[in-house]
Amino acid sequence: MDEIREKINTMLVSTFHELLELEEKAIITDEFKDISNNDMHIIEAIGNTSESRMTDIAKKLNITVGSLTTSMNSLVKKGYVERSRNENDRRVVNVRLLDKGMAAFEHHRKFHEDMTEALISCLTTEELNIWMKSLDALTNFFHAQKCKPSV
Repeated sequence: MDEIREKINTMLVSTFHELLELEEKAIITDEFKDISNNDMHIIEAIGNTSESRMTDIAKKLNITVGSLTTSMNSLVKKGYVERSRNENDRRVVNVRLLDKGMAAFEHHRKFHEDMTEALISCLTTEELNIWMKSLDALTNFFHAQKCKPSV
């Protein structure tokens, strides 16, 4: 049983690193070479809505608004994002993707769509159900870890 645990751990770690590397290569193309993979995930969190609040984006990404502000300043300078104060409550900062940001968002969305389709296309319905059950267990583990108090 220890051998199986070791193999699963190795596979998870390897898959995680390969996914990060592949995603960076696939997403950060010549068109988007001026942003990082982290920036692309901020763009994804903003989404293709008309406006998103900075606090909501930070919450989605599990980072502080201060950390998000630093990255957002760069994305605004590079023309991916526009930031504005809420008319009714000046404390609220809204952001929206500009055309360049929407193009990056669509590029990232397409990568994830292609990756998902590659997996789905090679599994039977039964295999897919088992795979989803396994990922649910892993996701539940991650959520439980986030709720544990820091030592």
